Amino acid sequence: MRVKNARGFTLLELVITLFILAILTLGVLPLVQTAVKRQREQQLREALREMRSAIDQFHRDVIGGPCAPAAAGGAAQQQGQPPNQAVPPGQQQALIDPRSRVMITDCTIFSVDNPDRYPPDLETLVNGVSIAPRAGAGGNQFGGVGLGNDTRNATDVAGTLATKKKVYLREIPVDPMTGTREWDLRSLYDNSDSTSWGGENVFDVRSQSKATALNGEKYNEW
Repeated sequence: MRVKNARGFTLLELVITLFILAILTLGVLPLVQTAVKRQREQQLREALREMRSAIDQFHRDVIGGPCAPAAAGGAAQQQGQPPNQAVPPGQQQALIDPRSRVMITDCTIFSVDNPDRYPPDLETLVNGVSIAPRAGAGGNQFGGVGLGNDTRNATDVAGTLATKKKVYLREIPVDPMTGTREWDLRSLYDNSDSTSWGGENVFDVRSQSKATALNGEKYNEW
């Protein structure tokens, strides 16, 4: 029997094959990099949304309680009345968000430099704060929260669920652009273009990355 000689690739064929593979790789690589970058950008948006939502929820739970900012809950106190009492007609009342079912009762976490009662830092959102249920929570069509200040006084509030804490963040998210849990913070009193944090409270968070996003914006401007 005659055995046919096996025919292999010539050097020229190998070179052409490698050249074609290189072209395909160079064409696919940018698409892969773009897809990975877009995924990280989505993760960054979700992390920012999660933290900003927690900050807003924290502030909602302050309104109408014993730690309420002066503009919301201090009108009665300025008249020498017990904190958290109903505000007399003609004085400003706090509008309690229907989504807020509890109120923050630990006023020691707020410094004199933080009269608007936003969280002092991100760690406070993770560690949790002492809370008490709002009076009548769960009893009306808006989920149990009405409008105006809670009618209980500070003593009543302090004696209710004094050991309960509410956690607003499970953990501080990782910035997908830097790979760390470090974020640029802004207080309510910082300018929008400020490059440093005043330290009074946390009103906003931003990425520390100065890289450019796919839409042409800087990540630290999101």
